[in-house]
Amino acid sequence: MIDSHCHFDFAPFSEDPAHYLALAREAGVNKLVIPAVGVRNWQAVRQLATEQDGVYFALGLHPFFSADHTVAAEQQLAAELEAESLLRAKNRSHCVAVGECGLDFAIAEVDRDQQLTLLSSQLRLANHYGLPVILHCRKAYPELLRLLKQIPPVAGGVYHAFSGSLEQARQMIDLGLKIGVGGTITYERAKKTRAAIAQLPLSALLLETDAPDMPVAGFQGQPNRPDRLVAVMDALVTLRSEPREEIEKVITLTTAELFHIPH
Repeated sequence: MIDSHCHFDFAPFSEDPAHYLALAREAGVNKLVIPAVGVRNWQAVRQLATEQDGVYFALGLHPFFSADHTVAAEQQLAAELEAESLLRAKNRSHCVAVGECGLDFAIAEVDRDQQLTLLSSQLRLANHYGLPVILHCRKAYPELLRLLKQIPPVAGGVYHAFSGSLEQARQMIDLGLKIGVGGTITYERAKKTRAAIAQLPLSALLLETDAPDMPVAGFQGQPNRPDRLVAVMDALVTLRSEPREEIEKVITLTTAELFHIPH
């Protein structure tokens, strides 16, 4: 399995990445994608992907930290993606997406115009370099949908940490995006999201932990870990009609193809 969204440069993983990767592999999670949050961790995610087998990364400007992002950061992101594209031509880049990017209007005193400008810029960069996008959205779904219709992601992407309605998921899928399925579905009270995930095409789903965030049921209050992707898979199997083997095979293939990860 592939954890399509794991902040593996954060604590506790940063203290002993080899240990946590070993735990993941023992559980059957042998690859993961680390989204960046801003200039401050681009080098860290790149280094992890260089040093550890099966680790890939994305470069982007996370909307939650939009107060930290400057015009210079946008220019720097363009330069970093250009450098990665040259490496990719030589099959030497582990950069597989632009992200984490998106809109977060849940933040107090948020500058919505700045976030919209930053996301527009990142969508255009993703399209220029033929990379998928990893999208974050809180309290901004109508604005995100409108912007994605204006600048459709040509290489697709994933709507991360989905917890919405069936209609919203279908709108994202119609735009060529995948749906990131995480710990939310391990909670029986998340009836709307569980019902939506049960009805969507299997080929539209990716699995993610968002570790160390989004703990799965039974581990509230503890840092989430990539090996707990198994709990998300277990919950998904209970919601779907297909056999477990087919679910694992299809989702792993979908994730590998979206991010151009060897499989």
